[in-house]
Amino acid sequence: MPANLTQQYKKAEENYRRAETPEDELKCLQIMLSEMPKHKGTDHLQAKLKTQISQVKKEIEQQRSSGGKKGGASRSFRIPRQGAGTAVIIGGPNAGKSQLLTSLTRATPEVAPYPFTTKQPQPGMMAWQDVFVQLVDTPPITADYLEPYIVGLLRSADLALLMIDLDDDSGIEQCKEVLDKLATTKTRLAAESSLDEEDVGLAFTKTFFLANKVDSPEAADRLDLFYEVCPLPFREFRISANDAETLEDLRNAIYESLDVIRIYTKDPKKKEAEKDRPFTLSRGDTLLDLAELIHKDYVKNLRFGKVWGSAVHDGTIVKGDYVLNDQDIVEVHV
Repeated sequence: MPANLTQQYKKAEENYRRAETPEDELKCLQIMLSEMPKHKGTDHLQAKLKTQISQVKKEIEQQRSSGGKKGGASRSFRIPRQGAGTAVIIGGPNAGKSQLLTSLTRATPEVAPYPFTTKQPQPGMMAWQDVFVQLVDTPPITADYLEPYIVGLLRSADLALLMIDLDDDSGIEQCKEVLDKLATTKTRLAAESSLDEEDVGLAFTKTFFLANKVDSPEAADRLDLFYEVCPLPFREFRISANDAETLEDLRNAIYESLDVIRIYTKDPKKKEAEKDRPFTLSRGDTLLDLAELIHKDYVKNLRFGKVWGSAVHDGTIVKGDYVLNDQDIVEVHV
């Protein structure tokens, strides 16, 4: 993407990836176009944005004229975002997705040694210190089977967790089928999340590669063979989904990949901050972003904030553009 993109553009781009309806997409695309610097270096991308806006408008008009439901098949199953972020677990049959969800959260999906146990997305909340991250288990993906809504879930996710079963020779081919199947869609797996510069409708989701059942006798050989067939640029974790001790590095990495900060709010009338449920914001967000998260009316009525944290003296008065830091304690004055 071109340099010197505004913070508003970047937020609109992220919201576009997470849009649940064509109307939401259109709003984000229009903000992106209005916020984009206008010079020769951005002419090509401006044209792509205008094309995408036109396509989304046509989709909206078609839905209105047909009286159909909002959104296509990929939008037909939505799970409300909760916690500091969302990671979607994907893989072939028996890769261990449901077991991973069980081990990292308090969710209780059906776990069985036969394929297609998971029939629909199953969310759970993974604890990390004083915050939670949403994990979503999904039905298996094969060469002939891909629930359309999985594409939408992946597109809007902060992270994808791609699993391979190293306990069976078929795990190699099954994992490759997942990658090949997703390569035919508008949502692809990548080392980092982004939108394609040539096709704004094409999204890439940051992915971790989970080599599961590493305690199997031939796991190492199978993993080497898989990389020969299908080398991946993703960060790798060697785990056993039913062994909690092998999952702690993964748990920490999932949270760190979100690149969020925790902010504790304090009522001006009270001495202590509310430390049991911090707000989570993107790194680089400001006091104004926090105010908007608390209540939309706080943005227009914000006067100042008081901050206790590592970068300031206790009780420092700051304006709306103050960049927050992890574990800041903030009083919002309106």
